[in-house]
Amino acid sequence: MVFDRVPITFKSYYFDLFSKPKYAIRAAGKLVIPDIKEIIRKETTLIEFIIEKHRQSFSRNIFKKEYSFFSRDMIDIMEEGFTDYLFVFLQDEGLPALADTIQKGVPGFIPYDLVRDMKRALNSTLYKKLIENSFYYAPPYLPLYEFTEEINRSYPLCITVMEWEQQMKEGFTDYFKKQYSDKNVEGTLKKIEEWIKK
Repeated sequence: MVFDRVPITFKSYYFDLFSKPKYAIRAAGKLVIPDIKEIIRKETTLIEFIIEKHRQSFSRNIFKKEYSFFSRDMIDIMEEGFTDYLFVFLQDEGLPALADTIQKGVPGFIPYDLVRDMKRALNSTLYKKLIENSFYYAPPYLPLYEFTEEINRSYPLCITVMEWEQQMKEGFTDYFKKQYSDKNVEGTLKKIEEWIKK
């Protein structure tokens, strides 16, 4: 990037994010990674958003701060907290080997996919308890992932803080009220905001 005729180098958040093993699709014995064009599109959209937002007060420091805040994938930043919840839940339910396996193996997988498989592997009572307890002891990773999957079928699945602030918060609120009518949407939104600010 060049600002005031001075070149500045920034490390791309999206190149780092989408190079994680969990974003590679294994199909027919091949590994398919996210398309570079999609990564460039995300970078360009974010940079244009920050420049427009700070048109009158742009500086390198503002850009760096805003880039590192708005670029983050909300699903990614909640995954570790959700995996910690899964680990504790399975330990408490007397499944320590499964808990350890998930904790050690999850960096290469999407936790939501593990939960989807658990629906078939666990008995229905235990699975319902896992989901119910997640609303109290885990970040709101599951409903956020489901919402993102519903509105964005493209690959890789990602919802940035910029997208959340610009257009997704209201849509998520409506989705949550419809899918989880017995749960507190305000409490969930508050939890999401806390995770964004971490």
